[in-house]
Amino acid sequence: MLSLKTNQAMPFISEEELEYLLPFMATAHRQLEEGNGPGADFTGWYHVPDINTEEDLQRIEKVAKRLRESSDILIVLGIGGSYLGARAVIEACNHHFPTLLSKSQRGAPLVIFAGHQLSEDYLAELCDILEDYDVSLNVVSKSGTTTETAIAFRILRSFMEKKYSPEELRQRIVVTTDANKGALRSYADEAGVESFVVPDDIGGRYSVLSAVGLLPIAVAGINIRDLLDGANWAYEKYLRFDPEDVNDCINYALMRHVLARRGYLLEMMVNYEPSMAMFIEWWKQLYGESEGKNGRGIFPAGANFTTDLHSLGQYIQEGSRILFETSILFKSSQREMKVPHQIDDSDQLNYLAGKSLHEINQTAALGTSLAHVRGGVPNLSLELRERSPLTIGALVYFFEKACALSGYLDAINPFDQPGVEAYKRNMFALLGKPGFEDLRSRLMEELNN
Repeated sequence: MLSLKTNQAMPFISEEELEYLLPFMATAHRQLEEGNGPGADFTGWYHVPDINTEEDLQRIEKVAKRLRESSDILIVLGIGGSYLGARAVIEACNHHFPTLLSKSQRGAPLVIFAGHQLSEDYLAELCDILEDYDVSLNVVSKSGTTTETAIAFRILRSFMEKKYSPEELRQRIVVTTDANKGALRSYADEAGVESFVVPDDIGGRYSVLSAVGLLPIAVAGINIRDLLDGANWAYEKYLRFDPEDVNDCINYALMRHVLARRGYLLEMMVNYEPSMAMFIEWWKQLYGESEGKNGRGIFPAGANFTTDLHSLGQYIQEGSRILFETSILFKSSQREMKVPHQIDDSDQLNYLAGKSLHEINQTAALGTSLAHVRGGVPNLSLELRERSPLTIGALVYFFEKACALSGYLDAINPFDQPGVEAYKRNMFALLGKPGFEDLRSRLMEELNN
């Protein structure tokens, strides 16, 4: 289902470096397994079978079915982990051009996203197109007061209140928030709308396998049980630490750590399937927020090959030797398309006639990695059997566990994000939020100097 290939990175490190880290990794793994490491209160994602009960899944599927039947569009409102995981899985598993398909062709509503930025034009143009469609909202926020999401919800809720009767509105708004407190919890209880819980013991960037991600994924027509089966396969596969037979998940964390010690402080996650672009965005948040603290961490970047080889390829091949690559590859494609033979061969492509585009794409990946390794760029690759909910679920858990282990190996808490609050405090002060008057004065003085 999923395997890590390290042969194109080993020339840049030594076996002794990996072996030296094994006792430290044993400690990190034990902390994660026993739930007594830094941030242990947020490791509810770790044991996959315990994330959701059967009752939880049945209710998610029931509500998703209702929204599929009643809606042309589902708008998911959230930022960071409140939307990235769901969007990543939906785009990875679905048609590349969902907006050009009818609902009957998709078999599900179009799932789109808002509340993840503050663009006035984006929300205005979104409202422009909604009048002629049946719309539902899933607003996802632990506190209910996240600025980007709360503004979008206020605007779209106002739109929905004009479009639908109070009774129908209750059927079209679903809240995913704290179980007991917060602005959205109060709204859900008072308005009588359906609600799901953001688990207290799972941070946003690790929440895709909870109701946070599963509800919109199910509305999009993706089998969430297959997704969870894939995650559970990875959970079982990577459950144990054996220093004599290190599994791929642990090995990935080890390889990253050694490469970082060698000065490769930027990891470029590469895909060769356009549908995986948002998955890399989810991965960037997972690793950026988890590792980037205390002056440490590998910078997570992404690239879409072969497209970005025509923009970043020169730098990767011959620029500063500060990065390593990890490629996500699929052994098979969902469709088959072969290069046709042309009599005149004016484009000189007859040597490819009869080959599938997937074969050509895979060969391009191999040629690229060979060139980059020769240019001094270590390469790792993750090979998956196919692009499906099952394998994507396995990949989600693979990255989550490896990320937590990487954090512990680097002696940091991989489950908090104190640095994220800095921009929020400044923004609140500059916008005049009550309680931030002193900070506003200091910021205005700083800006005027």
